[in-house]
Amino acid sequence: MRKIPRTMSTQHPDNANIPFFSNSPILQGEDEIKEAYYAFSFLGVDEIMWDVEGKETDEFVIRKLLTDYPEFFKSKIMGKDVFITLRVPNPNYEKGEGKLLIETLESIPRSYDTAQVFYHNPDVVPIFEVIVPMADIETINRVYYYYKNIVVGKENKQFCDTNLDLKLKDWIGEFFPKRINVIPLFEDIEEILNCDKTIEKFLEDKKDDIEYQRVFLARSDPAMNDSSLSVIIAIKLALEKLYELQQKTGITIYPILGCGTAPFRGNFSPKTYRFVIENYPSVATFTIQSAFKYDFPIKEVQRAIENVNLTPIKPPNYLKSKDKLMEIMKKVSETYKLQLAEIAPIVNNLAIFVPKRRARKIHVGLFGYSRQTDEGITLPRVISFCAVLYSLGLPPDILGLSALTDEDIKYVEIAFPRFKEKISETLSMYNEEVLDILPYSIRDDIRKSVEKFNYNINLDHYEFSNDLVKRVKENRLDTKITDLIVASAKVRKFLG
Repeated sequence: MRKIPRTMSTQHPDNANIPFFSNSPILQGEDEIKEAYYAFSFLGVDEIMWDVEGKETDEFVIRKLLTDYPEFFKSKIMGKDVFITLRVPNPNYEKGEGKLLIETLESIPRSYDTAQVFYHNPDVVPIFEVIVPMADIETINRVYYYYKNIVVGKENKQFCDTNLDLKLKDWIGEFFPKRINVIPLFEDIEEILNCDKTIEKFLEDKKDDIEYQRVFLARSDPAMNDSSLSVIIAIKLALEKLYELQQKTGITIYPILGCGTAPFRGNFSPKTYRFVIENYPSVATFTIQSAFKYDFPIKEVQRAIENVNLTPIKPPNYLKSKDKLMEIMKKVSETYKLQLAEIAPIVNNLAIFVPKRRARKIHVGLFGYSRQTDEGITLPRVISFCAVLYSLGLPPDILGLSALTDEDIKYVEIAFPRFKEKISETLSMYNEEVLDILPYSIRDDIRKSVEKFNYNINLDHYEFSNDLVKRVKENRLDTKITDLIVASAKVRKFLG
């Protein structure tokens, strides 16, 4: 059985500070090769999610890593000890990137050949898994079978009119690996709640080929669409269902949780990782995003990653009163969406001042670079969304919470232990002055949400948010806005 990674370094651009190895605040190209080596060798992560979706990327990542850092990768074997997992485009949503999906799948056997030159071991398979965003049953089946039947299947094709006995593999060699594992990434709350049904259907005709199944549950994008609390409840219910599916099918399922450092995006940092693991004990792999890596002292980062790697996977925490929690989830989501519509103009006006941290091409994944919500509201990507609201002193975590009654909170505390404590911590970034720039229609709701919790203001963060709110009031929207966003981000230790 292969080693299942506990930690997956990602390229999410949520960091306030610039990595020491980068000559530019915007990571790209060779810097991301350096980052992959740094994450493996200095931070101790097990896996890198190499994003080929929506940006200029390097399809020769395996060759460059093995060539540039041979001593490390002789001791840590690619595909056995450490892993590169490709995140590919979904042609259903990104028509212009469809051919990139094909190119990426075609690159997997080439990476295998590169590893053979380096390791001289046919059992070393450097890349054998891909992550498919906005997953549905048809798409993940197509990716699985395209690789198996087309990428590998063509090795037995006769292709030369002057030599009809010649097969492709006779000329350029066999294609390895013979199949890949497809990891569906669920980014919508309904898809998360029904992920077990999708996985069960996907596994129906593959039980003889698949030893295990990894499933990726997004934390950030569904929160922006339905509220942070709603997606927490949905993920906990989904983890129960996946565990039950594992028992039903006999195929081990390893959930991946895509959690960022911002509380709204998962609250996963070198200071909070134990709390998150305790809340999601059945999660096999946690994402280590850029703020986690670059906005905390390196010793804390290394120690946290080491501890996550050593923590055993456990059964999920089963929830009681599921019907009540579903009711709470829906009403919080509905209230959140009403409030979201009201603050969208402010977010969009300020999002252009949030600094870029990664080179990206424009794409239209779920909340990719300008995406409409289910209600038709246009918003920026979720990291910019969070960066704007936290910097203004309006933590997005509290949106929708005005729908909660005291009784509701008691149920939430059972599903999400220390819920009130965690919201109180988040409210240290709250600034009541922000109410002056919000529409009158939601000011009372925001006050009502805040009054449910006790909190202490972070005075450093309050100072920067005060300046930002004042500039918005006076319509002084210039580059100073970016400076204030970055300054407050360094205080809270994440950009967005």
